[in-house]
Amino acid sequence: MKYPLNVPVKVVQLGAGGTGGHIAPHLYRLLYSLERPARYIICDGDVVEAKNLMRQNFAPVDLGENKARVLAERYASVFGMEAEYVPSFVEDLGTLMELITPCGWELEPYSYKKTPEMVILLGAVDNNKSRQLCHKAFCQSKDLIYIDSGNGEFSGQVVCGVRKNGRTVFKPIGGVMPELLRDTDKFPTELSCAEAAQADPQSMAANITAATAVVDMVYNILTHGESIVRQMDFSTKTVRMQTILEKQRRRAA
Repeated sequence: MKYPLNVPVKVVQLGAGGTGGHIAPHLYRLLYSLERPARYIICDGDVVEAKNLMRQNFAPVDLGENKARVLAERYASVFGMEAEYVPSFVEDLGTLMELITPCGWELEPYSYKKTPEMVILLGAVDNNKSRQLCHKAFCQSKDLIYIDSGNGEFSGQVVCGVRKNGRTVFKPIGGVMPELLRDTDKFPTELSCAEAAQADPQSMAANITAATAVVDMVYNILTHGESIVRQMDFSTKTVRMQTILEKQRRRAA
């Protein structure tokens, strides 16, 4: 599928932790290099804790600070971009739909015609209830690119779903792995301290691998106008990556 190379871009990222924190610096650099307007909004209600320093992209100076704010202000300032962030968890459909609604840009001086943004939703969350929310937003969107990453300690997957003109062109994570839509886990704000402490273990290597795959997909979409990879599965234990391409998924469907 082809994507336009001359329209404004808005990236909305849910999650600024293990994977999201490693996505941020590379995505800011990518958006900075584009010759078109670009926005990057990071959303997360969590604060940096000492335990996060082992595998997340934070430093001791960040302890106690909101993760989304730290990443947005640090890297936006480096590249001279506006720092946009939501320092809370996005847990309702209305808020998410508002975030991913494309704004219009006047690209020509004295022009009354506005060009809508290309919107990319990045899911870097660690719970399936948030993925269910993203799935609902995807299905209600006219045009949306939704890239979701998920991983455990050694393995994970990244899936790119696409909506175009109110039609699902490529299935999102909820269509590829429908069991995630039946999961009855909780939003981050619904977890007790004990439940939060028992979250699925992850590793720095798995987070970095997932983040790299996300950045690769976004890079191909924004700089080449095409991404033929619909899904990437990986294992850091065996140093293996396996991709499902556009043609392969069409045959499977």
